[in-house]
Amino acid sequence: MEQQGKYIYEYPRPAVTTDCVIFGFDKGELKVLLIERGIKPYSGKWALPGGFIDMDEDSETCAKRKLVQETGLENIYMEQLYTFSAVERDPRYRVISIAYYALVNLSDYNAQAGTDTTCVKWFAISDVPELAFDHAKILDMAKERLKGKIKYQPIGFELLPEKFTMPDLHCLYETVLQTELDNRNFRKKILGYNLLIDLNEQQRGARNRAPKLYSFDKERYEELTKAGFYFEI
Repeated sequence: MEQQGKYIYEYPRPAVTTDCVIFGFDKGELKVLLIERGIKPYSGKWALPGGFIDMDEDSETCAKRKLVQETGLENIYMEQLYTFSAVERDPRYRVISIAYYALVNLSDYNAQAGTDTTCVKWFAISDVPELAFDHAKILDMAKERLKGKIKYQPIGFELLPEKFTMPDLHCLYETVLQTELDNRNFRKKILGYNLLIDLNEQQRGARNRAPKLYSFDKERYEELTKAGFYFEI
């Protein structure tokens, strides 16, 4: 019940937050966007963007709101990851977090520090600093989710520019999957799905033979999916 502008409950109840793992891909490296906290606890420590859910919003709305407030990012691909509920994950009081992960093309977004943050920065996955709360655990789970899902759903295209080359796509998959993929077989499989649009352009500035530029045919993929199409790398 509500009394004098405060919520009063008969039994103790946990607070609920959202945390967001934002992945990007740049120069052959998978990266994650982190904020430097400007408030306690863990002031000055790096963390995932996120915050408390308001009484009048759902978790996804909160995740998107906090991204805009803390990093300036909006209108990005996002999926729910997992709910983290370890009893002592927050030193203040009982807090449950609903985590999301998102994929962005770095060149399309200019991340900037906002509410309760002193800095926002992209870190290579191989060079992530110590994180506040249990955010290292959240990041690890997000990496595994991305690694698994990119095999059977073409979400990797969200990390690339609108125009990309076959070597760009091949490098992305090898980086995310952390394994070598035979270039010839990879190319044959990708082109065999007929999901790429040949733009009849070549990459500028290439030293040797300039590779072709492609774009992802999202409309065709959605049509094929409705008909039972299965994507697999």
